[in-house]
Amino acid sequence: MPKIVDHDQRRLELVDATWRIIAQHGIEGATMREIALEAGFANGALKPYFPNKDELITFAFGHVFNRTNQRIAGTSAGKVGLEALRAFCQEVLPLDDDRIYEARIVIPFWQKALTDPAKAELHETSMNQWRSAMDGYLREARARGEVTASTSNEDIVNQLLSMLLGAQIVAAMSPGAHLPAQLSAQLDAYLLLLHAESRAA
Repeated sequence: MPKIVDHDQRRLELVDATWRIIAQHGIEGATMREIALEAGFANGALKPYFPNKDELITFAFGHVFNRTNQRIAGTSAGKVGLEALRAFCQEVLPLDDDRIYEARIVIPFWQKALTDPAKAELHETSMNQWRSAMDGYLREARARGEVTASTSNEDIVNQLLSMLLGAQIVAAMSPGAHLPAQLSAQLDAYLLLLHAESRAA
């Protein structure tokens, strides 16, 4: 009887293998042959799923984005306002090995997106989803009196995104440069300013 193949599961196995190879050897070391070997497949077995490494990296980006969103949904459940916003940001910050590995997937995708309109659109759609979620948390926080800064929600969201994505770059390039405790402290200091501004006035 022929073996039934779970194609979605196989794709995820290939993405996980890509993740490990990039984390260990960088994007240039993530050849299709190395990825197949890491996943325990024959080299030709990748072709039906990902004809080339470019498509594999795109799928890996989507997988990382979905993983992050799943973590956010778990940690922000039952939270509102500033507490929910902090939980959101904590799941994007590279605070452990898994999230550093995620950054190492995201960065090569960004490089590809610079010259690939489809990838650029995928990235912008993903970031707009995050912007919308963060804006919602900020609206709740303002309604609860937790955020009183005169800075617009749009500017706050963009500042936070710059902080989060910048931290991913630093973590991927120099993982020992910023310890998780430092990144969390920087986030908390910024969030405190969103309320402290009006008190100082």
